[in-house]
Amino acid sequence: MFRSTALALAIISLSGGISLAQSGPMPSIIVEHAWARATPGNSKTGAVYLTIVDHGASPDRLVGVASAVAGRAELHTMRNDNGVMKMHAIDALAVAPGAPTELKPGGYHIMLMDLKQPLKEGDHFPLTLRFEKAGSIQVTVQVEKVGAMAPPPGMKPGMKM
Repeated sequence: MFRSTALALAIISLSGGISLAQSGPMPSIIVEHAWARATPGNSKTGAVYLTIVDHGASPDRLVGVASAVAGRAELHTMRNDNGVMKMHAIDALAVAPGAPTELKPGGYHIMLMDLKQPLKEGDHFPLTLRFEKAGSIQVTVQVEKVGAMAPPPGMKPGMKM
């Protein structure tokens, strides 16, 4: 009986390895360090920051974002308008191969509007990024403290959900 059980486990193991090897090429877009700041009080808006790395041979564009924690999500940038920093929505964000594209405080970022509940430090939530060529990628966003300016040191890349 032990031999037949061991043989069955070996076959299952091998067949799983084969299917993994045939599941397709490594994705060309990798999303790293997806994080958000905790929101104070009853704030209905939040922001997400992350790094996008394109390992493909040609440029791509981030064309949409969505999350179940918010009524809507948009791509935004900050611009200096006569000495005053102002936030503006953008339709898409170019992602060049081989060069990380950073979404960070004071620059490109994802705005979450009509939050369904406050973002609390230590929580995690799903975020879907839609790329023109690479399609949709879902990552987990880690919520950091209110006022955080960067992800914590040693933060692991955002994991697909």
